[in-house]
Amino acid sequence: MGEIIYLTSKENNIIKIFRKLSVSKRERAESGKFVTEGARITADAIRHGFAETVLVTRQALDRYADDFPKKFRESCRVYGISDELAEKISLTESAQGVFAVCRVPEKTDTPLKADGKYVVLFGLQDPGNVGMIIRTADAMGVDGVLMCGSCELYAPKTVRATMGSIFRTDVRVFSDEEELFGSLKKSGVVTSASVLSEDSRDICNCSFSGGQAVFLGNEGSGLPNSVSERCDRRIKIPMHGSVNSLNVAMAGGIFMWEMTREIKNG
Repeated sequence: MGEIIYLTSKENNIIKIFRKLSVSKRERAESGKFVTEGARITADAIRHGFAETVLVTRQALDRYADDFPKKFRESCRVYGISDELAEKISLTESAQGVFAVCRVPEKTDTPLKADGKYVVLFGLQDPGNVGMIIRTADAMGVDGVLMCGSCELYAPKTVRATMGSIFRTDVRVFSDEEELFGSLKKSGVVTSASVLSEDSRDICNCSFSGGQAVFLGNEGSGLPNSVSERCDRRIKIPMHGSVNSLNVAMAGGIFMWEMTREIKNG
């Protein structure tokens, strides 16, 4: 492993910091740092400049060498760890032996794009759903994901579910409903609530030209009435048979496809 410093004790301060960040929301919030686990997502963190400290086993460094940027040792601190230590700090069943401590990006005050396409996650609590939506937004070319009252963005499960898209997507967390709507209104973005109501318009009959933001609500209770009524319109996905709802990540994918379809078609 060349000049890489080799850590052997779980009592090492670097290991302690990693473990605290893995389990403590408060620690992540106060330090402005979070963790990644896995070769691909850690390589993405390094490539996009978020990784500060990398922990890697000898075997993993050999196995995943092609996944890492060639000069990644120059962009962050790299430490070797034993397979046993990797197992102790891993939060997954099958540890790949690659971990990183990353910095949380500073909150931006850049206005939303007047012609941007956004998906709003209001009250979502499943890290898997949030991660999948961020990944889909990355794939669809959506301009950003806006979060309010949802699960923690930088919790390990959420980060892992994005599969690296968290480093390529503009994800903004709003403190409350007023801040969120204020930002959307300031940029003149049209807001649509994904709800089943009497005045909900079929998505197939909706135009998504110009700035657009589609609101997705909690997995069980959906969007609060107070939020859907503040939106410019209410929209729905037509369905056949007796099915009247979809998984929120699946529905979000359909809305994002429709929002960006005109762009894709040129």
